[in-house]
Amino acid sequence: MPTEPEAAMDERQAIERLRRGDIHGLETLVRLYQTRAIRTAYLVTRDVALAEDIVQTAFLRAFERIHQLDPERGFRPWFFTSVLNDAIKATRRSARSVPLQAEVVEITASEPEPQRLWEDCETADEVWAALARLSPEQRAAVVARYFLQLSEVEMSRALACPPSTIKWRLHAARARLRVYLNPAFAEGADHV
Repeated sequence: MPTEPEAAMDERQAIERLRRGDIHGLETLVRLYQTRAIRTAYLVTRDVALAEDIVQTAFLRAFERIHQLDPERGFRPWFFTSVLNDAIKATRRSARSVPLQAEVVEITASEPEPQRLWEDCETADEVWAALARLSPEQRAAVVARYFLQLSEVEMSRALACPPSTIKWRLHAARARLRVYLNPAFAEGADHV
């Protein structure tokens, strides 16, 4: 994996290739951002195939619209804005429920005991279930803040809404997650 300065250099060179109409510039950007982009889309949509489609479309759109990229802002925020917005739109359109997928955990000598793994898995399932109960906008705000580690200003740009809306979405999402993850407060869930 390239270091941060190498990745920045690779990114700049890839963008220059794209600006010249060379689609091969996408190879570097895909290598740098594909995995994180799919995870981002998946955290919002909760559908692997849909997340992969969203990311593939976002990369092609990046190639087509590379001249709209503000060099001062950088590719990463510009690209992930597209991924987040497309994931929100796809989630709104999707009326079907998506079953939770359990991740396969391989036990090695350096990992914790099976009991700890089981407890972690139960906690992960509870978090997934709680996230599923959030609105797509609240889920996107949680993903942008805690997975992509965007600041509120970056989130405001990415989600095209004022910082006050971002703060409200994060506040509401955290309040709902507290209620959903702590049954003692369950009677207050409908008021958040």
